[in-house]
Amino acid sequence: MTEDNLSLTTEFILIGFTVHPELKTLLFLVFFTIYLITMVGNLGLVALIVTEHRLHTPMYIFLGNLALMDSCCSCAITPKMLQNFFSKDRMISLYECMAQFYFLCLAETADCFLLAAMAYDRYVAICKPLQYHTMMSKKLCIQMTTGAYIAGNLHSMIHIGLLFRLTFCRSHQINHFFCDVLPLYRLSCADPYINELMIFIFSGSVQVFSIIIVIISYLFILFTIFKMKSKKGKGKALSTCASHFVSVSIFYGSLLFMYIRPNSVNDKDKDIPLAIFYTLVIPLLNPFIYSLRNKEVINVMKKIMKKT
Repeated sequence: MTEDNLSLTTEFILIGFTVHPELKTLLFLVFFTIYLITMVGNLGLVALIVTEHRLHTPMYIFLGNLALMDSCCSCAITPKMLQNFFSKDRMISLYECMAQFYFLCLAETADCFLLAAMAYDRYVAICKPLQYHTMMSKKLCIQMTTGAYIAGNLHSMIHIGLLFRLTFCRSHQINHFFCDVLPLYRLSCADPYINELMIFIFSGSVQVFSIIIVIISYLFILFTIFKMKSKKGKGKALSTCASHFVSVSIFYGSLLFMYIRPNSVNDKDKDIPLAIFYTLVIPLLNPFIYSLRNKEVINVMKKIMKKT
């Protein structure tokens, strides 16, 4: 009896997409393709920015780190999910759960601050071009990037530390395709109120702070764009900003609705659809939204292709 209780508290079963076993091969191929494109796109973008000196500017440093964090998010979630499509037990230990959530929380928190930093960078570049090199120095860029990683690490460690106050004695089946904290809270036989409160306070603070910076930056950018006399320049700037803002809106919207909405712990039906957006769709789209619509990146890629 002691051994059974111990196994319940230290191991879980990820239910994932097993409610439709007839679709497992199709889903595996779809998610494997997404994972492959995500990793090639993001790591390729990181390699391009690191090796090409023309791209060693604040905007591309932020973009490279965003791509790195998107790769980290995909690596934390997708391999285990793909394995579980053809695994018989689909078991995951509590410590594997903590590792998954740690890297996910690190990546998503860092992404929030990096997106805010990118919005501020674009604000300075478009609204104050003559002061750009003084307002967005490389030193400030490195400080902002380092701050994003430190915040991501601290945010993750807080929630991982709080998990140790919980004991798990209910069903060991997690109705999710990865080990998120909200499904774990549902399995706890201890009251997870403190954990829920900390999720609301810290995740809410991170997201609201970064969203405010993004919105204010883009509002100033839009005001500046509408003052432009050139219709071609105005259309190009609006097109770029619109695609960036759509990506940011999907990312923040899914995170807010997942973790900050009222009764988020008990509302398990929306877990998987929302999680697909911020763990799979956004990391897939970001390289295309932020790089393939950028002429400088495309020119560097063409140059490298001609050389090879």
